[in-house]
Amino acid sequence: MNIKPEITWEDFEKLDIRSGTIITAEDFEKARNPSYQLEIDFGDLGIKKSSAQITSLYTKEELIGKQILAIVNFPKKQIANFFSECLVLGVYGDDKKEVTLLTPSLPVKNGMQVG
Repeated sequence: MNIKPEITWEDFEKLDIRSGTIITAEDFEKARNPSYQLEIDFGDLGIKKSSAQITSLYTKEELIGKQILAIVNFPKKQIANFFSECLVLGVYGDDKKEVTLLTPSLPVKNGMQVG
């Protein structure tokens, strides 16, 4: 396993990682790989949309109400006819097709920053 190059604390501080709660999950039929279109409540930051390739481990129904962690300061990314506004964080399985979402171990307020 290769480790990425060392970064500085200032590099890490550029990432704005926040807690949010998934409020909707729909099939993303126009995506190249099986994905969901998510709407995530980030509290005072508002609701952001994301495309996530998490269909192998999660159903749409079990995602509703789930707290997750996401990077919220990437530029919008267009995927087919959809604009993804944040990057939901997860851990890849061995084949990189299964993604386990990163979640707070206890409930936290939406929009809280990771640091």
